[in-house]
Amino acid sequence: MEDENISRDKFEVGPLSLLTECVRDNTQVLISCRNNRKLLGRVRAFDRHCNLVMESVREMWPELTKKGATPINRDRYIPKLFIRGDSVIMILRNPK
Repeated sequence: MEDENISRDKFEVGPLSLLTECVRDNTQVLISCRNNRKLLGRVRAFDRHCNLVMESVREMWPELTKKGATPINRDRYIPKLFIRGDSVIMILRNPK
């Protein structure tokens, strides 16, 4: 029981409180990933490892077409997404 209270406090007070608020308020987040991709969407669930279940996600990445050419920004829509926590670098909350 005591371990459950300690872990609940980490989600309500610690760094994971940002994700707790985003789930509760249905706020968009911008996530930077290791593969130089960005994800913009709404978090539905998460755990202490930052594994995330997201909805209405827009994935964005730069793509090189030819040598020396400027990169083209690409994106795609993903209705539901699970992202493993070890690929997450940074999470930003979209201002209300």
